[in-house]
Amino acid sequence: MEALKEDLQFEAPLLEDDDDNSISCRSERIIDINGVNNGTDSWRACIYILVTECFEELAYYGIQFNLVTFLKTVLQESNVTAARNYTNWQGTCYIAPLVGAIIADSYLGRYLTTAAFFTVYLVGMASMSISASFPTCTGPDCLPDGSSQSAVFFLGLYMMAIGAGGIKPCVSSFGADQFDDSSPAERLKKDSFFNWFFFAIYIGSFVAGTGVVWVQDHYGWVIGLWIPTLFIALAMASFLSGYRSYRMQKPLGSPIFRVLQVVVAATRKWNVGLPHDDSLLHELPENASMANGQKLYHTPVLRFLDKAAVISSAEELCDPDPWRLCTVTQVEELKVIIGMLPIWATGIVFFAVLAQFSSTFLEQGRTMDTQVGAFAIPAASLASFDAVSVLIWVPVYDRVLVPAARRLTGNERGLSEPQRFGAGLLLSVLVMVAAALVETRRLALVAGAGAHGEGEAAPMSILWQVPQYFLVGASVVFACVGQTEFFYNEAPAAMRSLCSALALLTVALGSYLSSLVVTAVSWLTTRGGAPGWIPDDLNEGHLDRFFWLLAALSALNLAVFVCCARRYKRKNAS
Repeated sequence: MEALKEDLQFEAPLLEDDDDNSISCRSERIIDINGVNNGTDSWRACIYILVTECFEELAYYGIQFNLVTFLKTVLQESNVTAARNYTNWQGTCYIAPLVGAIIADSYLGRYLTTAAFFTVYLVGMASMSISASFPTCTGPDCLPDGSSQSAVFFLGLYMMAIGAGGIKPCVSSFGADQFDDSSPAERLKKDSFFNWFFFAIYIGSFVAGTGVVWVQDHYGWVIGLWIPTLFIALAMASFLSGYRSYRMQKPLGSPIFRVLQVVVAATRKWNVGLPHDDSLLHELPENASMANGQKLYHTPVLRFLDKAAVISSAEELCDPDPWRLCTVTQVEELKVIIGMLPIWATGIVFFAVLAQFSSTFLEQGRTMDTQVGAFAIPAASLASFDAVSVLIWVPVYDRVLVPAARRLTGNERGLSEPQRFGAGLLLSVLVMVAAALVETRRLALVAGAGAHGEGEAAPMSILWQVPQYFLVGASVVFACVGQTEFFYNEAPAAMRSLCSALALLTVALGSYLSSLVVTAVSWLTTRGGAPGWIPDDLNEGHLDRFFWLLAALSALNLAVFVCCARRYKRKNAS
């Protein structure tokens, strides 16, 4: 029977529709808070998680949106220092998920890890709030002067970054853990959960960007920082309140060690031949493998790694050393991770495009007519259309598009994860096309009106930017949710938090890629004394060409994704 494994290893390309029989069943041991099997209602448990995520994101964005303003006005930092501190803090927020994920997968599990990092998060938020009541420091840069206010604030800021980072890879995966993949009805609920998870995120973001920021600007920083602190306390309370309803998955050991053991064992046996019969490779008995997560069947790729599972002597079986002999499942876990990397890399370009809505889109908006009737609309306010778009698209996708796609494709989830991710990448191309068309028209109106003075607005309403912001929100609903689903469903059971952290890492890498592209374009287009594509005065530049460049880069990224997705084979799990 073992020889039949090879008949099971060939699967449909990733972009093709799935049916019920092509979705692998989960076999992890699921327990409740007391360590026994739990059959609680999945949606009841997820309500606590969705409320938690909404409150947590409200607190997070309540700090992020106005952080630079606080650093400049309260701590009196220079523009350069404030920008550097903001960037360093953001980088910490997206490196910390790797730490939280390893702790969750290796030692504590997702529930205890989330609770522990929430504690760090709350202490950090409280420290920042307390620092706001200190006497305002003086001098161009408070931190080098040893201001106690700066010291307490930055201590709290980085505790918040560690807490938020540790939570991010665990909460979405923990919510998905509440559903049983062996049940078709539960699988559909899990797909819907990811939609409403992002809905909760953007409710928090929208409230923070409107209400919390307004309070900070009009009522001061003491109240303005205690409000996010209150909501992080409410988020923690909501999360802990549902502990009797949660299903827990036991940590399955360090994913880093599991990967390194395969690499070391395969390297040690580099000169050992592979058996003709793959069933001779080492694997634990069926019941033992199932007790420790999913059993993955052998696949005929990256054959060098299979040497880690070759039994070279009888002594290896008597006293197995995991650094010399690994199971087929352990080898396949590494193959799955390697196989996902090309698709993971396409997310970096996607987030480089999304980074424009908080940078070049704002610069474009400042050069347009911001007067709408009796109101002047700040360019930064249009970013709220991104959140509004997400809040519109999530229920439309979940309640309208999924049932329609299900009837057309026969796929229970409507669109598969890669199809959804690919649709989001296509929308990212349209985002840049829309921005380029608006900028082309704006420059034409500037030339016709003779508005060449620096800071002079073009005779074009800022509302023309609404479509590109609306498309950004639509691309998030398709690409970000699809990416989250893909990394959860395809990740080995022992590495789901780690894979979620890797998905979050694409956000940071996308921002770095965006900065690299802007720097390269600026250097190349300003040679010879030319103003360049992105000068300080956009009326003298060609921001439209930069947007067309990103549209072309996005189109190339989409083509690479389609190629990678067609070649990718889903994991074959018991």
